[in-house]
Amino acid sequence: MRLANKIAIVTGGGSGIGRGIAIAFAREGARVVIAGRDEKKLDTVAQEIGSSCLAQRADVSDSQDIQKLVAITREKFGGIHILANNAGLLLPGSAESHSEDEWKQTFDVNVRGVWLLSRAVLPHMRAAGGGSIISIASVLSFVGARNRVAYSASKGAVLAMTRAMALDHAAEKIRVNCICPGIVETEMVARFAMDENARRERVAMHPVGRFGQPEDVAQAAVFLASDESSWITGAAFPVDGGYTAH
Repeated sequence: MRLANKIAIVTGGGSGIGRGIAIAFAREGARVVIAGRDEKKLDTVAQEIGSSCLAQRADVSDSQDIQKLVAITREKFGGIHILANNAGLLLPGSAESHSEDEWKQTFDVNVRGVWLLSRAVLPHMRAAGGGSIISIASVLSFVGARNRVAYSASKGAVLAMTRAMALDHAAEKIRVNCICPGIVETEMVARFAMDENARRERVAMHPVGRFGQPEDVAQAAVFLASDESSWITGAAFPVDGGYTAH
């Protein structure tokens, strides 16, 4: 029970990596509030986890939704110790093909959402004597990829924000880190149909020979949320099957 007596918020908790993190947090003793836009998916995950989980619909780019999410978390469970900024948006495109709306959508969710929710939980973590903020960045925070300009730029911003916030809040015992996954088998990835050859090529980019699973990322999140990582802040953890080792 590495997270006993801890209270966590997980965004994008209705599926994929967010679902995996919420389940792993609860298994380790945390009480968890999962947030996202799809109430049906959130309710399904909350029922799967049980009484230690609360589902709350929220758009992370909406400051009013963020305020409600934080208030409900405190009202239901009494505090906030852990934040997993997992909600994300991937719209493929190049610098020329992206519309202004696509660029804005990407940054509203992937960057503004991380900032808004991190800002909202900081006073509560400070009052609790410390906390852990974990953002899901990407291997594309470090390296480029074709047809991923907005997504890559947004995830690079998440990495930079992580490092800056870590410096701002280290003295308050609030740690800020990010996880940088490679390709993980999620609904987001499934939307990009891959034939057998394309899948083989993408798997080959990961030297361990497979795509990641949500549980691979979730276990890293548990470590960063727990006291085992008490001397780690401002770090970026590639959980990528060796993708960035090339």
